Amino acid sequence: MLGALCLAVLLGYGPFAGCRAAYGCGQPAVPPVLGSRVVGGEDAQAHSWPWQVSLQYNRYEAWYHTCGGTLIAPNWVLTAAHCISSSLTYRVVLGKQDLLVEDEPGSVAVGVEKIIVHEKWNSFFIINDIALIKLAQEVQESESIQPACLPPAGLTLENNYPCYITGWGRLWTNGPLADVLQQALLPVVDYETCSQRDWWGSNVRTTMVCAGGDGVVAGCNGDSGGPLNCQREGLWEVDGIVSFGSGLGCNTVKKPTVFTRVSAYIDWINEKMSTN
Repeated sequence: MLGALCLAVLLGYGPFAGCRAAYGCGQPAVPPVLGSRVVGGEDAQAHSWPWQVSLQYNRYEAWYHTCGGTLIAPNWVLTAAHCISSSLTYRVVLGKQDLLVEDEPGSVAVGVEKIIVHEKWNSFFIINDIALIKLAQEVQESESIQPACLPPAGLTLENNYPCYITGWGRLWTNGPLADVLQQALLPVVDYETCSQRDWWGSNVRTTMVCAGGDGVVAGCNGDSGGPLNCQREGLWEVDGIVSFGSGLGCNTVKKPTVFTRVSAYIDWINEKMSTN
């Protein structure tokens, strides 16, 4: 019944966000502990972001974290196009808290059946930085593994809307990658502000969303592909995919982290999921 309900939604009987009730998306069994701005972020409460995944690649018979991602359906993960290389073999680890713990309770590693990179991904201008990963098998919901909701098509969040970036990114500029999942409050910066000349200027498109930019360190290398988590109407949505930031450092003043705006790609997501 679940598959039939969501298939009907995917085929055009409403936005994909209509599946939120059927999937039970955006409602973590362990609610996140939300704090104020913390320099460098803070350790997340275990399993409080149960849609956060670790995208890992294989080298010399070992697996290495490369990017974040977001579980949006039992066998689909959303990530950034720039995270994907056709020469690498990937797996997705779900329910993960500490990357150094091999057999962490509640976590599971799943192979990849297919990766779909946006056809108009442009690495020079960093536009259409979005990709879907189809897992080799569906994952079962648990306390540590649950999907995030997708936002309604076209949604634009207002300036200073409180959202959270999560991932295992660098703790500070040129610093080490985090072992434990991190979270950091990153308020949204509206397009009118972020596209100003002394901010990101023409590098920012309307298909992107900015967050941060006040100099509080958050959103470094390694968070790429992971979610910008925003709570709306009591449910957590993945409103952005970590795309790029300043080469001068993590979340430099007037150089907020830039995300692919997921609400601009709902039709693309629905079409790829329904035909693959």
